[in-house]
This record gives sequence, C-alpha cells and structure tokens, in this order.
Amino acid sequence: MGRRKKIVQECERLMDDPENIRNIAIAAHVDHGKTTLTDNLLAGAGMISDETAGEQLAMDTEEDEQERGITIDAANVSMTHEYEDQNHLINLIDTPGHVDFGGDVTRAMRAVDGALVVVDAVEGAMPQTETVLRQALREGVKPTLFINKVDRLISELQEGAEEMQERLLSVIRDVNELIRGMTEDMDDIEDWTVSVEEGTVGFGSALYKWGVSMPSMQRTGMDFAEIMELERADKRQELHERTPLSDVVLDMVCEHFPNPIDAQPRRIPRVWRGDDQSEIAEQMRLVDEDGEVVLMVTDIAMDPHAGEVASGRVFSGTLEKGQELYVSGTAGKNRVQSVGVYMGGEREEVDEVPAGNIAAVTGLKDAIAGSTVSGVEMTPFETIEHISEPVITKSVEAQNMDDLPKLIETLRQVSKEDPTIQININEDTGEHLISGQGELHLEVITQRIEKNQGIPVNTGEPIVVYREQPQQASDQVEGISPNRHNRFYISIEPMNDELVETIQRGEASMDMPEQDRREALQEAGMDKDDSQEVEHIHGTNILIDDTKGIQHLNETMELVIEGLEEALDNGPLANEPVQGSLIRLHDARLHEDTIHRGPAQVIPATREAVHKSLIDGKIKMLEPMQDVRIDVPNDHMGAASGEIQGRRGRVDDMYQEGDLMVVEGIAPVGEMIGFASDIRSATEGRASWNTENAGFEVMSDSLQRDKIMEIRERKGMKLELPPSIDYI
Repeated sequence: MGRRKKIVQECERLMDDPENIRNIAIAAHVDHGKTTLTDNLLAGAGMISDETAGEQLAMDTEEDEQERGITIDAANVSMTHEYEDQNHLINLIDTPGHVDFGGDVTRAMRAVDGALVVVDAVEGAMPQTETVLRQALREGVKPTLFINKVDRLISELQEGAEEMQERLLSVIRDVNELIRGMTEDMDDIEDWTVSVEEGTVGFGSALYKWGVSMPSMQRTGMDFAEIMELERADKRQELHERTPLSDVVLDMVCEHFPNPIDAQPRRIPRVWRGDDQSEIAEQMRLVDEDGEVVLMVTDIAMDPHAGEVASGRVFSGTLEKGQELYVSGTAGKNRVQSVGVYMGGEREEVDEVPAGNIAAVTGLKDAIAGSTVSGVEMTPFETIEHISEPVITKSVEAQNMDDLPKLIETLRQVSKEDPTIQININEDTGEHLISGQGELHLEVITQRIEKNQGIPVNTGEPIVVYREQPQQASDQVEGISPNRHNRFYISIEPMNDELVETIQRGEASMDMPEQDRREALQEAGMDKDDSQEVEHIHGTNILIDDTKGIQHLNETMELVIEGLEEALDNGPLANEPVQGSLIRLHDARLHEDTIHRGPAQVIPATREAVHKSLIDGKIKMLEPMQDVRIDVPNDHMGAASGEIQGRRGRVDDMYQEGDLMVVEGIAPVGEMIGFASDIRSATEGRASWNTENAGFEVMSDSLQRDKIMEIRERKGMKLELPPSIDYI
C-alpha cells in the first residue's frame, strides 16, 4: 500500500475523534515563510520528502504561484501527528500573504479554530501581520506565534545573544500589543497573548528546517547558545536532526490550539445568529456527527475532472455521497457527488466527513464561497466580511466574439470562487469590468482566464474606483414623480467613521435580529431613536424612516428603497458609489390610486430627492489610499521617499531597522499604478516594499473638478456639472 493511501486511511480513522482534531491556518505577511514552513510540516508528516521540503513549495499548486514565488490561493491539507502517545489529525490551510489576496485569508479563518502567525525575525510584525491577526481574532480563532528566519540574525546580521534576545522579545511584544488591542472589547475571548514560557511562541528557520520552543528546549536539552554555535558552524543538518521544525510546530498546534469540541461552543454565537435555543444550534455546539448536516463553504475551486469543488468546515452532521442538501439563498436542493479531503494539490475521496473536519465536496453547483449548506433549511452563517474592498478596475474583452459566451461563463465562475472580485458584465457591448484589491489581483485573474480557459482577451488600463460622500447636513429636499402626483421629502447627513466601519465589518446589517442591529449602531454612536427607525442599509449608507402614519407608504417602501439604491450606486458627481451617508425620509405624499404610484413614478422621484440632497450636502469625491512601507539601504532612502512624495503621497515616518532604513507613508491608489517598476529603477532594485489598503479620503479641492470630468468622459456622461454643483 502506498504511503499516501496509508495517510488517507489514518486521517479517515481520526475524523471520528474530534478531541484529537486541530483545524488550523498558517497566516503571515508576504515572504515571511508560510509556504516554506508548511513544506516542513508536510515532510514531518511523511507526505513529501525531507530533502525537498522548503524548496518544493508543495502548497503552491498553481503554475503562476510557482513562477511568481507567492501564494495566491489558500490551499488545504490534512496530516497526522503523534503527540503525547495520541495520534492527532491536523487540517491545515496555507493562506496567501499578499494584501491583494486577503479575501482568501478571511474565508480560511471561518473554517479553522487556530492560526499559526508567522513573523520574519528581521522584519518583525508588518502591516499584513496586523491584518491577518485582526481577521483571525474577529472570527474567534486563537493565535500562536512562530518567529521565522532566526538563522539570518545569527549568520547574516551576526547578532550576539543579548541583541538577538531583545529583538525576538520586541517581536513578541509587538504581536501581543496587537492582540490586546483587538480583543479588549471581545467578551468571549480570554487572554490570548502569546508567551515563550507557556509554549505558544516558537523560533526557527523554515528554510533550514530547525525550530525550538521552551518545551522543545526542555525536552532536547538544547539552549540558544548551542543553537547559535551550530548555526554559525554551518551545522544546520545536525540542528535539523536534533530539533526538527515540524515536531516543534506540530507539538505546539496539538497542545495549544482548541479542538472542535472546545472551539465550537465559543465560535457558533460569533459566526451564526440563528436561534441559540434551537436543536441545530445545540448540534453545532456539541459537534454532533449524528445531527443535521451543516457545512460552511469557505472556498470554491475548479477541478478539471470533477468540476466545482466546494471546501469548508463541517459544524454538524456527517457529509456523505448522495445526500440532498439545501444551499442558502437558492431554491431546491443540490446532490452531493463525492466527499473528500485535500492532500495539498490532490483531493482524496473518502466515504464520509463527520462534524469538526474540513471537507472537499463536489455536486454543490449552487454554492458560492460563503454559502451555508445544510440538511434542513436554517438561518445561514454570518456573511464573511472582507476587511478591504475593491479599489481598482480593469475592462476585459474577448478578442474573438465567438469566445464571448465562454468568457461570460468564466467571469461568473471567477466571482463564485473569489467574492472579493466584483464583475459587471455588459452583454450588449461585450465589455466586462473586473474590480479587485489591487493591480496584482487583477493581473492574476486575467492571466488565468487566458491560460486556464484558453480565451484570448484584451485588457484595458487599470481604472481606480472612487467614492462620493456628503460633507455636511443638507436641508430637506423635495423629489417629485414624473406625473407630479407623488412627492418625497428627504435630507442627508454624513455618518461618523465609527458607524461606517461598523457596517463594513458586518456588525450591523439588515440580515441580523433588529435588537442586535440597534445595539451595534448605538455603540457606534447612533442616536437611540434613529437606531429604532432604520429602514434599510445599502453599502455603508443608512435610510431612516422619520415619517409618521403616511397612508400607502408601507406598500410603496420597496420602490423607495429601489430608487434610493439606484441613486447611491451612481452618485450625482460621476456615477461613482456613495458611501457614509445617513438618509432621512421626513415625509411623503402619495397618490391614492396604486396605478399612479408605480415603479415609473416612485423610483425617479426618490432618485431625484436623494441626488438633490447629496448636492445640497456638498458631496465630494473620495479617492482610495494605500499605506506604503519601503525597506531600503541608507543611500537610497531619498529616492524611496521621493517616490512616495512624487505621487501626491506623504511620508509619515523614517527609521533605521537593522542595516536598512524604513520609509512609511500613504499615497493615493491612482498614483501608485506602475509603482513597482519605478521604485526598482529609483533604488537600483535594492528596495523591498509593500502596500496596504487604507480606506478612502476626500480628494483635494483643486483636483475635484478635473477628476470628475475625466470619469464622466470615460463613462460617456455629459461633460458639464449641474449649476447646483458650483462649490466644486
């Protein structure tokens, strides 16, 4: 029997024992060594050869991942590890580190109970480290820390014992500061800070396959002085043999991460807002393999042989071939064709996958990433909220019109697989707009369409996504229907940042119980009376119904909301989405006869009132911003800071870190297009950098009119602003 078959059989045997299951993700900033570390764990579990671990990058299964040297898609693997005479099943997800693929990290966190956060010993906690920690803690996922590339401190930077200890302690302090700051308002989370003494921190080198922790040093008798001696003497193989990285990390995973029985009672109330007294709630809390099937889909991938494969966490019941299951938000049932587990790039079919495990399922044709799949109709899980939103758009057209149907189908598939991609399809013109997290995100998607689907495409220049937002409270404005029989009286005011962030994080939505929504909005600063009158939330905008006893308004409200959404999706300045506005419906006069207050009357009247009030509220354009960090040798520091300042950016900080200078700043996304090649030539290729989306800021007054005209021209709109927008 082959080695892989034996591992699959052992995994199947352990699936029924949730106490010895650990569902974990490895998360980190880009290039801090996640995938190399995962190779070590696979080698330790006997799944790849020890010699190629660290170079094979077994979890980067796509060709473009190997070419670019970065993880693009989250990848799952199931492995076994013996700890304290008990064999454990570890379901691991290796997640991307690049900010453009952060959606994969967010979705992975819904499926796991523990996150191994990897930090580069030289670079320390970086912006994406903070982001992945926030994503984990928000989902109720417990972190531990592995400080990688310690070999560089010893061999490259030649640091002494004291200097190295201080640097490592500084990394731990920074990570703990982030954890404390993010969990102070989370009542269901105890102290999750990491500690060397408790064994929740490991150190080592994924590249050279050695690692240590306090428990491992006590077990092997090794100390840091001996490790430094062996590393400096280039005896890395001996180091690996005496204290293998995989044992240290997998021991830490088994000891310190919760099993599903411990984790699910805490996590279910955080990710599911259904009736906590119901039978299905109890089955999920108990990880009941005999209960109703409940699967949370976190990933959709295409298999050339099996079609769509939905991966996700089984919270209750047992998945088996042939089951007919409901998919949230769709009619009818889907029939399960096969169930299995992932072994890196390969999917291995098994007879069943019980609660507490991560499964790969075929046959769920209606599922998308984020769907709830269940044996009975139930309240779906909370929407997976992504921390950043699309900020850049590209047009994609098929070179051959014959390929148009195939391209449309492929784009629909792309949006199923990756909900952070937004796609607008114009079936009349053949032009399709793809919006994503950044240049690289869109580049990868369009390359995969050409390579994997064989559809030659033309792509347009990147287009930046802007927003429109009122800057002050408007007066009450009247909107009149085309037949002049219906009138709506609306005013608008800007919302505070905390309210906007609460909605963006999914902490206040129309899908949740009204009482929970009210409490969340009040905590974010909304007046108690207003929170009780919230009629609708669209994007980050809220409609409040301030009317009293208006006849026929209830049956007309659906059309009012439709008109409101149209107005907010296409703001009055340049048809860009409106954000952060609080809209009040004060009064309405409606015709007695239904036929005179239909869609053709109510929708234009509402749209007109919303646009007029936005203009009266001095609406302005917002542009997306990016935090920028550049690590560069001292003599190139001026060139690096010049690259930020020359892009309408500002430099906020410069400081020494090791032998490099760090330049930190912020710049508009629109000015950062082409930054990669410019920074390389400005610093002779000596700089490393990263960017992080930093939300939207009001664009400078001097640029407003030119930018609005540029967008209006691109969209084929009138090249003159209404006289009422004379403030721009």
